[in-house]
Amino acid sequence: MPIQFTDQKQEFNKRTSNTGHRSLPHSISQSSTDSYGSVCSDSSEDGSSPRDKPRRTSKGLSDFCIKNIKQAEFGRREIIIAQQEMPALMILRKGAGGEKPLAGAQVVGCTHITAQTAVLIETLSVLGAQCRWAACNIFSTQNAVAAALAEGGTPVFAWRGESEDDFWWCIDRCVGAETWQPNMIMDDGGDLTHWIHKKHPSLFKNIKGIVEESVTGIYRLYQMSKAGRLCVPAINVNDSVTKQKFDNLYCCKESILDGLKRTTDIMFGGKQVVVCGYGEVGKGCCAALKALGAVVYVTEVDPICALQACMDGFRVNKLSEVARQVDMVVTCTGNKSVVRREHLDRMKDGCILCNMGHSSTEIDLVSLRTAELRWERMRPQVDHVIWPDGKRIVLLAEGRLLNLSCSTVPSFVLSITATTQALALIELYSAPEGRYKQDVYLLPKKMDEYVASLHLPTFDAHLSEVTDEQAKYLGISKHGPFKPNDYR
Repeated sequence: MPIQFTDQKQEFNKRTSNTGHRSLPHSISQSSTDSYGSVCSDSSEDGSSPRDKPRRTSKGLSDFCIKNIKQAEFGRREIIIAQQEMPALMILRKGAGGEKPLAGAQVVGCTHITAQTAVLIETLSVLGAQCRWAACNIFSTQNAVAAALAEGGTPVFAWRGESEDDFWWCIDRCVGAETWQPNMIMDDGGDLTHWIHKKHPSLFKNIKGIVEESVTGIYRLYQMSKAGRLCVPAINVNDSVTKQKFDNLYCCKESILDGLKRTTDIMFGGKQVVVCGYGEVGKGCCAALKALGAVVYVTEVDPICALQACMDGFRVNKLSEVARQVDMVVTCTGNKSVVRREHLDRMKDGCILCNMGHSSTEIDLVSLRTAELRWERMRPQVDHVIWPDGKRIVLLAEGRLLNLSCSTVPSFVLSITATTQALALIELYSAPEGRYKQDVYLLPKKMDEYVASLHLPTFDAHLSEVTDEQAKYLGISKHGPFKPNDYR
């Protein structure tokens, strides 16, 4: 392994602890088509599934299923642009030199398929891994990027606007149980892990570990561990400092406004917004909305997060008490049924409803799919749900992740998460037998600090150094880690 950490301990701090798609008629005006970034737009393509269509790359490869292989050149340009803002992954590629820390690794992945994750996937390949990939969200796949990955030789099974049946079909084809045996899993949301456990449990005999990056997937892993059903070790990337304090906070802080503007053209000044959840994602959303003049309310079940919201200047209230007056509801709790039918019935005409959490379960969509309510597609990812009295709720991305479904996200902050994922994968793959049990582990702070340090040169930042006397006074190494392993 070519990446060295000064005084690094080779053991991690152990921590114990779905999808639905409704086909709707598309009535898309030119103005709404133009409101989408070119890499995210699928307005120029038909809505049919590519599953049964012939496909082949310029090199004759056919082990993939995407929307349109002819978009590969454009997708390659998008990946090149993303690489410029993802310095740490480029450093990992150069640092590997002639060694391949992932040589022999067969990685099956299920994440968002965007230009940024493409940089991660191709970095894993440079480090020696063979990869097969599916999408964790039916709306977030950038079709041109998927085409570029397929043209480059990575089997990809994903396209924007999959049905529920398509979603699971793609995951099953990606696993390739009959022709390909994965030995590592990289997951975002736990659907891939769930599918292998349910449909191909024998594969776990060869799998060395799981790297999971979302709160939803981590919940599922901890539940499996508690029930004794976790067959392999897993690394919890979601609770790494480099994920929580950067991706969850800064990425959502910038991308929520982008997603809302592209889909609704809304002006935020003076609007009343309720943000459900004040974790790192909620903090980012609230800060962004407040900065543009919105009046922001927060709902919370955790008294610590609620107190933070109060001291940051937000009113903490129950959703049932503010639902009638707000112009917008944003969910970001990681839980299920946060917005229920009783809340939806109280919302006023024109209220915008969206989700910034990983899973679509935060909004009770089942209660909206009833005979008395009518759905009308207004734009890509924008539906009006119409009550019998004419009241309309504006639902974005069918309750799925707003920013990756309706806009793009900052490449730089995703570089931090992606680098953490890559290092976690290397550690699990290269760890000697017996180092990790069948449980969920956290990354050590030393690795968090290393990931952060790789991104500092972008800002021409220069770290101060601890003297011997200071290090002795604090009881730490001069070279870190500078925070205890339980620091978040």
